[in-house]
Amino acid sequence: MSMKDPFTDLEIKRSTGGFYEGHSVEIALLSKSIMVALVIWALVWPANANGVLGSLNSRLLEDFNAFYIIIVGFFAFFLFVVAALPQTGKRLMGTEGEKPEFSDFSWFSMMFGAGLGVGLMVFATAEPLGLWGSNPVVIAGEVIGNTEDALQSGYRYTFLHYGFHAWAIYVVTGLSLAYYAYTRNMPLTIRTALTPLFGKLMNGFLGHVVDVLGVVATILGVSVTIGFGISQFIDGLYAITGMQWIMDLSGDVPTPSTVGLLAGLIVIMGLSIVSAVSGVGRGVKYLSNLNLVLSLVLLLVFVVFGSFLFAMTTYATAFVDYILHFVSLSFGAFNPQSAAAFDAALPSEAAPFADALYAGATNPWGSFDGFRSGLEGDAAALPESVLASAYAAGDPGRQFGWQAGWTTFYWAWWIAFSPFVGLFLARISKGRSVREFIIGCVFAPALVCFAWMTILGGTAIDLELNGTAEGAIVGASNTAKLFVTLQEMISGGLLSGITVMCVVLIMTFLVTSADSGILVMNTIMSGGDQNIGNKHKIIWGMILTAVIGALILAAGENNPMDALRNAMIIGALPFTVVMGLMCVALAKALYRDGLRQKHAAPAE
Repeated sequence: MSMKDPFTDLEIKRSTGGFYEGHSVEIALLSKSIMVALVIWALVWPANANGVLGSLNSRLLEDFNAFYIIIVGFFAFFLFVVAALPQTGKRLMGTEGEKPEFSDFSWFSMMFGAGLGVGLMVFATAEPLGLWGSNPVVIAGEVIGNTEDALQSGYRYTFLHYGFHAWAIYVVTGLSLAYYAYTRNMPLTIRTALTPLFGKLMNGFLGHVVDVLGVVATILGVSVTIGFGISQFIDGLYAITGMQWIMDLSGDVPTPSTVGLLAGLIVIMGLSIVSAVSGVGRGVKYLSNLNLVLSLVLLLVFVVFGSFLFAMTTYATAFVDYILHFVSLSFGAFNPQSAAAFDAALPSEAAPFADALYAGATNPWGSFDGFRSGLEGDAAALPESVLASAYAAGDPGRQFGWQAGWTTFYWAWWIAFSPFVGLFLARISKGRSVREFIIGCVFAPALVCFAWMTILGGTAIDLELNGTAEGAIVGASNTAKLFVTLQEMISGGLLSGITVMCVVLIMTFLVTSADSGILVMNTIMSGGDQNIGNKHKIIWGMILTAVIGALILAAGENNPMDALRNAMIIGALPFTVVMGLMCVALAKALYRDGLRQKHAAPAE
């Protein structure tokens, strides 16, 4: 019995001459039009752009929070099954006997730098500290934030945001692209992943839309990453040089100013364009290897001078706790709590004051003490037991607000980043098996992330718990927390040297992320062709710079990252649907390929 061969005749019309030679004119023009329109909107009507993006983001989170949570849980379990099944896990992404293009060290370092490098530098201390003070267990009133009791739950959600789920998002896209590219000899571009479902429809307008969604998501995901990284880069420069013009000193703590962010953006993107022009085999590879080496040096500093025993104890207990709660973390989604639902849950004594109680009781960033102190008039005179019951009635609203502000933001970020990281992972993974790809790109980097977060973040928490820091780390801005932790941990010439090394590491991580993003965008634009003209790398580097700069300006001095975050979450939603379809398509392809192999059909 023979089976019909799979559809592989994917034709992406590319220009044969002129400026867009080798590129799909439709994808390029549509993508550029969307980005140019966004830049013009943000520059000409900044207040309107910031307000509309914020409002639309809030509405999308209300309507699609549960969708984001559940589909990411599905991605993780889908990959576990694919890796575990013998018939799917052992399949080679390439020809029989083909060897991997890159060594394991270079493969892992490029994967690590592109996937989470900047995020690990920015949030190494900020993430554990932030979740130590506020997480679902804390806002439910079960433990008090910033205490030893809150440590386990804080790391439970730290591991959630930087663990198997995060990397599963990347690998869903990467595995889909690599499988078709190296087993079916198809173009390394986004639309390829949907050919098992839509066949020749991917040759037309529908295919263009899918690729454009990938480009837009990539630009916005990379933009947020670069925005956070540049903020930390400026914090580091300030710690080294004391230059005040790059900082906003008007608030309680120094934060990077808009001028400083724009100056850092120009420097980083200029270096990124130079690296992108040099190609993945040179610039990206060498920078990624340097990133990994410097990261290990920084980790060693924390091992020697930090709270290593505290961190390792935390790692062990937190990992067990994370695994025990894995299913609930994967699918425990919350929806907004309406005023009517809140009213129905109130004790009878508090019912007349429902309107006055609702906002404070459902505020995920407050506390019971803050809720109580914020009340006025007769509502404030209610007995404490009644107020406690009223506050408990708002727990579903607080849980939703926290989840939308933390976990859903991260899932949208990783999803927006996934066309870039996924295609890049596919680009460097030819010759590896499906199981090797999943284990190497989900489990291995997640375990490293856990170690990183517990060693660096655990040291910061221990310095606060034992009274050494006296609130200095918790009180610093998120992007400055790493440098403040170093200041509390070491001093003198070693502190100066490590701070300089951190700034260099942040810079190289940023350059790696940006130049890899530029290469990926052009790969999609050229229908999977990896031999891209330098002029297009330069142009897309300039467009990426303009998008980041315009959205920083639109958000204003107080919250310069807001517009970038909002645009990214909005842009990630359509691509989330594409990723869900990728899983269905890959399951179909793997199943039918297994049947073809069983019936001795020609290899695909």
